[in-house]
Amino acid sequence: MRMLDLIAKKRDNKELSKNEIEFIIKSYTNEEVPDYQMSAFLMSVYFNGMTDQESTDLALAMMHSGDVFDLSLIDGIKVDKHSTGGVGDKVTLVLGPLVASCGAKFAKMSGRGLGHTGGTLDKLESIPGYNIVLDEQSFIKQVNEIGVAVIGQSKNITPADKKMYALRDVTGTVRSIPLIASSIMSKKLASGADAICLDVKVGNGAFMSDIEEAKKLAELMVNIGKLAGRKVKAILTNMDEPLGFSVGNSLEVIEAIETLKGNGPKDLETVVLEVGSYLIEDAGIATKDAAMTLLKEKLDNGEAFNKLIELVSAQGGDISFIKDVSKFKKASRIIPLIADKEGFIESMTTIDIGLAAAYLGAGRETVDGQIDPAVGIVFKKKIGDRVMVGDVILEIHANDKGIEDAFNTLKEAIHIGSKKNDVTLIEGVIV
Repeated sequence: MRMLDLIAKKRDNKELSKNEIEFIIKSYTNEEVPDYQMSAFLMSVYFNGMTDQESTDLALAMMHSGDVFDLSLIDGIKVDKHSTGGVGDKVTLVLGPLVASCGAKFAKMSGRGLGHTGGTLDKLESIPGYNIVLDEQSFIKQVNEIGVAVIGQSKNITPADKKMYALRDVTGTVRSIPLIASSIMSKKLASGADAICLDVKVGNGAFMSDIEEAKKLAELMVNIGKLAGRKVKAILTNMDEPLGFSVGNSLEVIEAIETLKGNGPKDLETVVLEVGSYLIEDAGIATKDAAMTLLKEKLDNGEAFNKLIELVSAQGGDISFIKDVSKFKKASRIIPLIADKEGFIESMTTIDIGLAAAYLGAGRETVDGQIDPAVGIVFKKKIGDRVMVGDVILEIHANDKGIEDAFNTLKEAIHIGSKKNDVTLIEGVIV
């Protein structure tokens, strides 16, 4: 087999076989295929697409390029979720303890965040002592004992995907649905869960801003999962405004804690319950409707919050911060953004809200960049809320970095007008 022939085959819009795709991935991972040939292949996929079977074979080939976790020693059905990323997305922090309190086995391996805020791991590390590094044996033991673990991904998970993504980033081939879907699913499949719920964000604060494109991505990822023998469902959730009220690492952890106590923002709770009900159903614990009732009970009776304490304790975190959120380090300055006219919050440019958080130091520009866990933004008003002149729309939690840039960006990102608009939170479900 020659890479040149396979590039030409995909250039001519012909379907590649499983063996041909495995050859491409193995050869590129082993540096037997140069970047310029892989770039040509990626561009051919970008223009011609892939069948569902090709996308599945690509995901599986990338999955087998590195470590694949065998979670068969964990009792019962293992569940996981994935989000395509959004501003204020702290769903995992609530979801993991909540579904575990219902009896599900939530085995989650996360990556670090690049961009406007930290990822799940960065948020958890704002809890002093929380250890994101567990070996496979300890990970399995913890999930068996308390039903939940959230750790960092192995450095050797899907190395082919890491190389290919870096190349896509500099060759204009990132926005290809087959390549996006196979990239995401290769990591999810390598993590070993039996049932996965995908939270695909759509809107002006999401990677996919167009609903039809988001549906295509969700449908393909679900099909890849099913063809690979997993239970996979997807929900499409709106990202035309931040999820919840808080954006930033410690601030989002505090909001997640309040949600687990039953006092969280309704939009965050809605997404958590929707994802959670599918995972509980696929774990064989209850039907979707009964699962929804069960999840709400665990929020109300304190069992979900207690499960968070178990999780943090098991991974070395200081549980006193969970019990008393005032212990989290605070930003040195809180700067309000004041409404200068009367009306309703008509819309937000959510991607710019994320950018403002990054200016403050809530995110990182490079993999080894430093995050300030205390900084961020807390909203007092969201889309559809009425504001009067002088009302506080949001508060900027800042230390010394990026205050002017963040303030000016946020001022332009909030749009006040005469219309009372509503946000449809759940845009669709793919099963």
